[in-house]
Amino acid sequence: MSSESSAAAAAAAAAAQKPDLDPLPAAKKARISRTRWTFDDPCTEMESNIVAAASLSVSGRAAHEDLDADLVVVGMFGPDDDDDDKDDDKDDDNAKMEEEEKDKKGESESAAAAASGAAVALEGVAKDLDDELGGALSAVMEENSKSFAGGAKLGVATPTLRAVVPGKKGVAKRYVLLGLGKYPEDQKAKGDYGYKIGSAIASKCTAERGVKSVIVVLPLVNQEAVRDMSASFYSDLYSDNRYRNGTNVKVHAENLESVTIVAMGRKEFTASESKGMTASVEEGRVLAGGVFVAKDIVNAPHNVLNSESLANFARKIAADSGDALTCTILDKDQCEERNMGAYLAVARGSETQPQFIHIVYKPKSGEVKRKVGIVGKGLLFDTGGYNIKTGGMELMKFDCGGAAAVLGAARAIGELRPDGVEAHFIVAACENMINEKAFVPSDILTASNGKTIEVMNTDAEGRLTLADALVYADEDAGCEKIIELSTLTGACMVALGKKMCGVFTSDDDLANELDGASRSTSDKCWRMPMASEYNDQLESIVADVKNLGGRYGGAITAGLFLQHFVDKSKPFAHIDIAGPVWNDKTGATGFGAKLVTEWIRRQGV
Repeated sequence: MSSESSAAAAAAAAAAQKPDLDPLPAAKKARISRTRWTFDDPCTEMESNIVAAASLSVSGRAAHEDLDADLVVVGMFGPDDDDDDKDDDKDDDNAKMEEEEKDKKGESESAAAAASGAAVALEGVAKDLDDELGGALSAVMEENSKSFAGGAKLGVATPTLRAVVPGKKGVAKRYVLLGLGKYPEDQKAKGDYGYKIGSAIASKCTAERGVKSVIVVLPLVNQEAVRDMSASFYSDLYSDNRYRNGTNVKVHAENLESVTIVAMGRKEFTASESKGMTASVEEGRVLAGGVFVAKDIVNAPHNVLNSESLANFARKIAADSGDALTCTILDKDQCEERNMGAYLAVARGSETQPQFIHIVYKPKSGEVKRKVGIVGKGLLFDTGGYNIKTGGMELMKFDCGGAAAVLGAARAIGELRPDGVEAHFIVAACENMINEKAFVPSDILTASNGKTIEVMNTDAEGRLTLADALVYADEDAGCEKIIELSTLTGACMVALGKKMCGVFTSDDDLANELDGASRSTSDKCWRMPMASEYNDQLESIVADVKNLGGRYGGAITAGLFLQHFVDKSKPFAHIDIAGPVWNDKTGATGFGAKLVTEWIRRQGV
């Protein structure tokens, strides 16, 4: 008997021995198909979460008898205290000494201000409600004077007061006082004002089970604040249920149907004002959609999200935009044609083929004042390669945080469609894994601009993929300005913590642009030095540059390395988001999506 016949006979015998199985129930089939994963083939699709359906609107009426909702939130500014402003300018030691002095006198200035301002702080609608409820709101404020401080702490709310509505037997409502900080001198709601209010509203809506309708009364409302409230409100209702079943599914504010923001003490808005407010709500919702995309990407596990499924998700973002975005994916052969030796070296260890993502936005008018490039680090999982990580590897799915921010911004820009700017969103997607083809320390790689790179450590791989992505943005796409976002170094986290990103650029104008976008979106950033004297750490004895510097200044040398792959005459910024991209309690934060969206929008102005 031939070997082929023997193999066929063995296969037939094995098939005959398989037990007869009952057909799978429909529910189980649906659950299995949802994973889109098999033993032999990688996952090719990633599911996404949808922004909450609850409506958000703005009204100009604010009489207390009109506040008919399950939950009524009344915003109030804290008492004026000039001394607090002076204290802000003093150093910590002096502040501590002054506090000790106050303690000796037996009086805390902030507590005194809250106590003395409690009675006068309740004005307008808040006072009318308090009178109607027999002083119950004042009592709640006094009981929580330390934490609430008479409204002086922005975004801090009192415990919920449940009270029967006078004259309506058996009808109970819930009331909350919300701190708005101190009244701004220029009478403009800006900075964190809208974002913290939106987050507080989302938190209360989630905590108060069964609430369907909410009214939020605010003494200061403008379009920028409404946009920010909308963005943070919808963003904070995010809950990742893609991998949960049954009772493990968690939906924030599950019964919520509507939230109405009411401007205290003014008449209905004009038609023009109303249209502007509605547009601001929608813009905030779009920004939240971008944040959802960023969170979905970072939260997704590697057995779901790889280079192929990310590329397909990028295609979907472009398809969903109508004709606003176009998406091109370069495969391995096309990357080789462009001599992307640094990127492809990292990708060699992956199960899936490298996918180089390029999404383009062009304004419908055709008028382009600025052509910008936004590059995001797209490592879907980072083992460290042969310099394998010895701890914290379970978090290395977040090494695609830069790509997440960039694709989230692409989603938002595709909906907002700003004029005057052409934007190129670029991600070199792959994984840093180990196999017989993976790159190793001492390899010398050649990037697409001809620069040779000596590999000192395979766990400094992100900058290698970014090198070819930056050359592509510079030379192939012809971008005039380039920013790049990446979870690049632990050194930046040590320097700045987990609340803000580091901006590394030699261009003052670009630094100021990013600072302005940061202040507008509450994605906080801090400019870091680009110390050229640290370049000697990157000098190689066998190649043009090393991929890793010395022990100290690692965040700076990472930025200096990336400068080798962008024309020196072009404004370029490296943004290290390793710290703020992940929260240990809640997971992905979506950091960077709003920052990038706002920066792009301003380029066309």
